Amino acid sequence: MPDTKSAPENGATRRDLLQAGNALILPALLGGAAQVQAATTTGPLTAGKEIYQSIGVEPVINCRGTFTIIGASIELPEVRAAMDAASQHFVQLDELALAVGRRLAELTGAEWGMVSSGCAGGLKHVAAACVAGGNPEKLLRIPDLTGLDKTEVVAPRSARSAYDHAIRNIGVKMITVDTAEEFQRALGPRTAMIYLSAGASADSGPLSTENVARMAKPWGIPILIDAAAEVLTIPNVHLQRGATVVAYSGGKAICGPQCAGLLLGRKDILMSAWQASSPHHGPGRDNKVGREETLGMLAAVEAWVKRDHEAEWKKWLGYLDTISKRLSSISGLELEVRLPRGLSNKSPALNISWDPDKLHVTGEEIAEIVARSKPRIALGANSGFRGRRAPDTGKTSIEITAWMMRPGDDEIVARRLFEVLSEKRSPKPATAAPSANLSGRWEVNLEFFSSKSQHTITLEQDGSRLRGSHKGDFAVRDIFGTIEGNQVKLQSTTSVPGDSITFTFTGSVSGDTMSGPVFMGEYLSANFTAKRSPYPEGGRRAILVPGGPPLAN
Repeated sequence: MPDTKSAPENGATRRDLLQAGNALILPALLGGAAQVQAATTTGPLTAGKEIYQSIGVEPVINCRGTFTIIGASIELPEVRAAMDAASQHFVQLDELALAVGRRLAELTGAEWGMVSSGCAGGLKHVAAACVAGGNPEKLLRIPDLTGLDKTEVVAPRSARSAYDHAIRNIGVKMITVDTAEEFQRALGPRTAMIYLSAGASADSGPLSTENVARMAKPWGIPILIDAAAEVLTIPNVHLQRGATVVAYSGGKAICGPQCAGLLLGRKDILMSAWQASSPHHGPGRDNKVGREETLGMLAAVEAWVKRDHEAEWKKWLGYLDTISKRLSSISGLELEVRLPRGLSNKSPALNISWDPDKLHVTGEEIAEIVARSKPRIALGANSGFRGRRAPDTGKTSIEITAWMMRPGDDEIVARRLFEVLSEKRSPKPATAAPSANLSGRWEVNLEFFSSKSQHTITLEQDGSRLRGSHKGDFAVRDIFGTIEGNQVKLQSTTSVPGDSITFTFTGSVSGDTMSGPVFMGEYLSANFTAKRSPYPEGGRRAILVPGGPPLAN
């Protein structure tokens, strides 16, 4: 019988990457389920329960959490009512911002509040505020900071992510540090702001918010905390620890408008941030938040202080109990309810693990099946690093996160997972022998949506395994993969502070050429063609090593 138990788990942040597989259809594993196909025609939009299906888009049951790519959260009825009412009238937006700022302060205990266009928009506006200080002459120079005195933002490496691109859009120089000593040395008269990401490193340790605040105080440097996916704490824990401003996503835990954010903190900074945002012209004009989202966000905070959070928690546990009971009869499964420790993505989750050698399927494959077939379900999965089993347990797993599930979703998910996990599968057949040796240098032509690039891939082959280097537009990185028959799979990742791009090449080889699609995760897809390039003949020439410095030769 499966083992059902409860255990705590570290709270995941919005930076935790989706572990489910590479959006590749696995038709051999789909069983009898109807595979979701991309719409080739679009009908007229029809409001109602099937509004998405009316234009050929299949909606998703969210068992993953507040991920923007699938819509994050469902707006509360109070939010919808406020937005609908706000849309029926005109209002002067500066007057509205002042009124909302005061009310947010009353509700949260912060000195002031501001509604931004999402958490990322809020990060950008606060960075602009710290650079320009409310001076419109400086504001209009952004992102050219020539001649400005505050042009640097200091952040610990643990805070760097794709989300700080919003801060970099202001044109600042990011100073990344690893230790408290480096942090102390990095601060100075050019430091406009300190950027921290909420989570374990900001809660405790040498670069905790309290320690950073002590280092920043002599310089008077403001501290911005990115708490996008966290629940709202009143009084605010980050402001109590010494942060100047804390930024939340309005469309995650707070269940406000998806395109709104919430900034809480010092009034002078937030007034400068409001100056740097739409409807005012300047670098933030493109980050517009309307009167509807402004009052929708306020309504969400009004509702937050009244919501029965304990009852919501019990409801989420009930969803997981429904699924756990349905799966409990499947031999070989281990069922474990995991409880978060932190404030980010604060939801119970059901972890379902098994030995893939016994069920002959991995968690990533199960996640792919339910993601690409009806009913369409988004959930987490883990088959170990890059698809290999975790070396400590030998287990593979999927995970159901409860807090964004809707009433009735638990029954649908329980039934679908029972179908796919109880299916009898045979061991995977042996992989086909390689049809070619790909060792050597390959000149690669990449075709993006509206441009082309020339890359170089150099490979070594050992049986069906491939490894080597991938030279892209700006950097060289490792690449690895496999060849089975004439089918090739290669993967490389290029990283810069705050961002990374993974290229997954899949295609077929014929002689000295190969081609196919390239999957780039959130950056969608491209196509590639590659041709083997011979090494120059000069490589056969004997090399004479001189005995000393040259004379006249």
